[in-house]
Amino acid sequence: MDVKRFKEEVLPLKNKLYRFSLNIVKDDELAKDVVQECLIKVWEKREDVAQIQNLEAWCMMITKNKSLDKLRSKHVKKTDLFEVELDTRKEKDTPYVVAERSELMDRIQTMIDDLPNRQREVMQLRDIEGYSYKEIAENLNIDINLVKTNLFRARRKIKESLIKVDAYGL
Repeated sequence: MDVKRFKEEVLPLKNKLYRFSLNIVKDDELAKDVVQECLIKVWEKREDVAQIQNLEAWCMMITKNKSLDKLRSKHVKKTDLFEVELDTRKEKDTPYVVAERSELMDRIQTMIDDLPNRQREVMQLRDIEGYSYKEIAENLNIDINLVKTNLFRARRKIKESLIKVDAYGL
């Protein structure tokens, strides 16, 4: 792999790698470090890239492993991350609606954080990153049926938790 190919094929992946790492380590700076280490490793292994069938899946696997290594070595404290703008309307919402939405997103993020690791990883890759089932199976090195099962269970658990919280007191 030469510099040109690296810039064309690997560097465009850095934002996906960052989001994936951030979902695991829950720390902005640590996720940036992980991505940088991943890119360095890819560059150092540039001679072996010709043997790799799916470069993106390989980069995702490196990112996952480095993120987990960071968590194990640093005992990183998890922080709040799930900041998503749900509403694209031009009108401004009332402070009550904004607070309610923020509270809902915090609850959902907590529920996602409480999922088993495999379910959380599969949900991140499918629902947030938009990977296909096949790509997720390759990234995580698991069977495609296991991907579907983990995603189904993760979604069901989130849905049941939301229904339980919203139905409380009825």
